[in-house]
Amino acid sequence: MKTLRLALAGNPNAGKSTIFNALTGSHQHVGNWPGKTVEQKSGHFQYQDYTIEIVDLPGAYSLAAYSPEEVIARDYLINECPDAVITVLDASNLERNLYLAVQVLELGIPTVIALNMTDVAEARGLKIDDVVLSQTLQTPIIRTVAREKKGIDDLVQSVVTAAVNGAHYAFA
Repeated sequence: MKTLRLALAGNPNAGKSTIFNALTGSHQHVGNWPGKTVEQKSGHFQYQDYTIEIVDLPGAYSLAAYSPEEVIARDYLINECPDAVITVLDASNLERNLYLAVQVLELGIPTVIALNMTDVAEARGLKIDDVVLSQTLQTPIIRTVAREKKGIDDLVQSVVTAAVNGAHYAFA
């Protein structure tokens, strides 16, 4: 078995933990980040011939590190060098969520965006052209409704492909 290390990044309440739970099921570990009282969740799951370790980073609005949660998220992404990142965006509040997504992409780590809560966005009459958004951000975008586990299989396939191929989309 080969091992991949993934990180889940996103704003608070974007659905990161719901995606984490959908991926790891009962294979979760909860503790505190060293020297912090912020909860750390990590877990693992199997996909094809991979054992995938995943860390659910604390919710953050920015990697500029204004809060302990943002310091932890930034430091993990920079210092731990995960094989890939799933950046979870709340589709019903896309503008606020894109700031962090662009910062993660600028790190050059292979990234897949989970456009989560698409059902809520559609119920509000929001139409998001994920093809154009994917082309603009130069990264794969997978539509998800995490609480119903919709899109989770496609998300896993896409992030494993990104991690294995080392594909990243650094801005020129």
